[in-house]
Amino acid sequence: MNGIHDMGGMHGFGPVQTEEREPDAPGEPGVPLFHAPWERRALGLTLAMGATGQWNIDQSRSARESLPAATYLTAGYYGIWIRGLERLLLARGLVDDEELAAGHALRPALPVARVLKADAVAAALARGASTERAPTQPARFAIGDRVRAINEHPTGHTRLPRYVRGHLGTVQLVHGVHVFADRHAASPAGMPFDEAPQWLYAVAFDGGELWGAGAEPGLSVSVDAWESSLGAMTDAPR
Repeated sequence: MNGIHDMGGMHGFGPVQTEEREPDAPGEPGVPLFHAPWERRALGLTLAMGATGQWNIDQSRSARESLPAATYLTAGYYGIWIRGLERLLLARGLVDDEELAAGHALRPALPVARVLKADAVAAALARGASTERAPTQPARFAIGDRVRAINEHPTGHTRLPRYVRGHLGTVQLVHGVHVFADRHAASPAGMPFDEAPQWLYAVAFDGGELWGAGAEPGLSVSVDAWESSLGAMTDAPR
C-alpha cells in the first residue's frame, strides 16, 4: 500500500539524523540499540509473539505499515512495533480492547502453537528462517537485462517501493526463488501461509531515471524485486 512508511524520495522530512552508538554495543558505530527500557521489552514481545506462528514476518510488516500516518510519524521505531503488534493480537483474538486499555490480561490466555523460551532465544535468532525455495520454472530475467518496474498501487502489503514503479532498471543479481512477500502478507488469519514463491532480482535504477535532472550525479539505487513486479523493456506498458 502507499503508506507513510514508503518515504523514499519524499520531500520535507529533512536529513537523516544519526546518533553515536552505545558504549557497550557490538559492531560498527550506529544508533543506540535502545533509548529506554520499554524498547527492550517491545522487541522481546514482538519476537516472542512472532515465534508463536500466529502470523508471519510479512504480516507483521504489513500491520506496521497500515498504521495511520500521524501514529507512524510520532510513535518512534519501537512504538510502531508495539502498535503493529496490538493490531495483530486484536485481529487474532489474543487480546481485546478492554485488556489493551487495562494494560494486563483480564481473561485466561488462549493456547498458541509454539512458545519461545528465554534460553532458546539466542539459538532461534542465530538460526533464522530462510525464505529461499526450490525453483519450479526458469528465471525470466538474467544479469544485465533491462526491466521496467510495474506501475501498480496495491491496497495491501508490497515490497516494491513507490518511487521505482514505472521506471527502467538493470538486473544486477539473480537471488533465486523466494517466498513472495506480497502474497505471504495477504494470507488469511488461521489459514496456512500462502508463500507463492517467485524469482527475486536485485535491480539497479539510475538516479536520473528516478529523480530527473536534479538527481545527484552518479547516484544508483538498488532494489530487490520479485518477478511479477518486473516487465521486460519489450513488454507492453502495464
